[in-house]
Amino acid sequence: VQLAESGGGSVQAGGSLRLSCSASGSLSGINVMGWYRQAPGKQRELVAEISTSDDQTAYAGSVKDRFTISKDSAKATVYLQMNSLKPEDTAVYFCRAETGVRMPYWGQGTQVTVSS
Repeated sequence: VQLAESGGGSVQAGGSLRLSCSASGSLSGINVMGWYRQAPGKQRELVAEISTSDDQTAYAGSVKDRFTISKDSAKATVYLQMNSLKPEDTAVYFCRAETGVRMPYWGQGTQVTVSS
């Protein structure tokens, strides 16, 4: 499985960005897709995740009501719509695919920078 993120960039506080994660390879075993982020000097943390079977979602408290995760199964793509961005959202955002039977797959990350 290969994951490729795109859509990062620089934006002012209050702005919006949409991240995309395109998956390729053997995708049938993937049961959860997620977005994580890592700010300088901090641990990587879960931002949002979505079940591939029933579209159930979960969000970190810090982004709930501002970020929305969604997927387009036909395009094998997961999105993260980020609204009302804050400087504390600045981080490298990573896409992750879980199968439950092996270590998860990770993308290379995309930088999001929010200026005040």
